Amino acid sequence: MSQRLRRGLLTLILLAVVLGVGWTIRKQAVAQHTMQESYALPQQYQKMDHGIMVLCYHRILGNNWSTQVIRDLSPNSQLHEFNVPADKFAEQMKYLHDHHVKVISADTMARMVERHQPIRGKYAVLSFDDIDRTVLDHAVPVMNRYKFPFTAFIITGNTGEYREGTQLATWKQIQAAQRTTAGRMTLGLHTHDMHHLNAHMQPVFMQPHYAGKFQKDFAISKRELAAHTGTHANSFAFPYGSGTAQIDRFLAQQKLAWVATLDTGLVTDDTDLNATPRVIVNSDSWPSIAKWFNHQ
Repeated sequence: MSQRLRRGLLTLILLAVVLGVGWTIRKQAVAQHTMQESYALPQQYQKMDHGIMVLCYHRILGNNWSTQVIRDLSPNSQLHEFNVPADKFAEQMKYLHDHHVKVISADTMARMVERHQPIRGKYAVLSFDDIDRTVLDHAVPVMNRYKFPFTAFIITGNTGEYREGTQLATWKQIQAAQRTTAGRMTLGLHTHDMHHLNAHMQPVFMQPHYAGKFQKDFAISKRELAAHTGTHANSFAFPYGSGTAQIDRFLAQQKLAWVATLDTGLVTDDTDLNATPRVIVNSDSWPSIAKWFNHQ
């Protein structure tokens, strides 16, 4: 067998291996994605004619081919259930604008609820967890176009770090976004350094003996946010969606305007803002979101 033929066969074998591995990974990713929650708005809320929907975004990934390939092959949930492609995000903001949806700030939402008067009409509040680079690069320019207010929850001890398939924004980048948004970006807390799981895949702060550590972490996050941005936070978002009863009591004593969860629902005049429901936005949940806003 000639050397040229051997090289050709080796190339074909390597290509077959790569395609085989890629197909297997793709199959696993599709299967995992199929089993994931859709986060669609439940029917009980679809029937409500009035309320505030707090939209929760995470990643706003670009539309280049390399990102698409990685997204197709990877089972990483951050690239599927916690990602909205940049072009789809732009379409969603245009939808809110074109359908005259009243996009309000979280502070306005809090004042409306505090009045204890029936909320009439449909409103949207925009929120972003983690605030990674994709939010600043792809989401902020779109929201600036429509002058939409929004809240970004920051992991103050992880800024600038690369985690879960993306790079979190640096303090310098966050400060620049503050300037470009002309006061429309509100900053909230997302812990200082407790946004991770333990060896049993459970949020670390959910362990009973971590209550004191959570309180110290909360105090540090407040100081860090104020030191780097001049912002005295009045909101907090739970990593992984919720906390313990002890942590809930602690946060209720902190005089926060609202505490964000990942419990799906709508905000009404009798909502407890210490457990504010939100709707995670992804390709599966958006149709139900659009349907609610469009239903008269």
